[in-house]
Amino acid sequence: MPADTEVPVKKELPIVTVLVPAAGRGVRMGGLRKQYRDLGGAPLLMQTLRIFEKRPRVDRIVVAAPEGDTEWLASELHALGFRKIHTVIPGGDSRQASVAAALDAAPSAASVSSDMDIVLVHDAVRPFVPAECIDAVITTALREGAAALALPVADTLRAVSRGVFAETVDRERLYRMQTPQAFRRVWLEEAHRVARSEGREASDDVALVQHTGRPVVLVEGSALNIKVTTPADYELIGIIRSSFERTSSADP
Repeated sequence: MPADTEVPVKKELPIVTVLVPAAGRGVRMGGLRKQYRDLGGAPLLMQTLRIFEKRPRVDRIVVAAPEGDTEWLASELHALGFRKIHTVIPGGDSRQASVAAALDAAPSAASVSSDMDIVLVHDAVRPFVPAECIDAVITTALREGAAALALPVADTLRAVSRGVFAETVDRERLYRMQTPQAFRRVWLEEAHRVARSEGREASDDVALVQHTGRPVVLVEGSALNIKVTTPADYELIGIIRSSFERTSSADP
């Protein structure tokens, strides 16, 4: 089947689109790409997408997959009953390039885009973001223009110089970033245009939007919203999966 699928989108504005960059190679994990590793009998990516498929406020999902995987992944998602997948496209050489490609592939519901349309960017390997976090970041982005999940740093932080501990770093204003990160679509489009013109690379979309002078508002994240980066992370999500599924099954 083609990678594009016809998705009914509600007519009321704003439209909420989720971009999922899933083209990473997972070098630190080794072996099978981490987004395809098994989680409860299905690839980890499917669990991540299923969370957004279930959220009433999400209208569509765009997935940026490894080049060569788009056809079979789109077919598999269709067979599994996903209805909000707008398209599966080839990702880029970096996360930023994959997000930009997914953003370009997500057309507006109307011929003229609403200035209030919201785009969420979510890591493909964060399969346990709670529903209340998704709803909160959407609500805040609608009101403020941009929002992102984050958690305060709990551990003591200390600089190191030549293998020896140096000064303690004040953690009062430090937060660990999570996804989803939500933006007015026009803000995110502007941020990526500027990044391309300047040759700027950033670790997340918050940094790109901030560079254009736009404020991004903090929304408290969740300790369950783990990003699978190492083998230890993969073991941990297996442990918490059953607890998360019991909790999420009660969500509307």
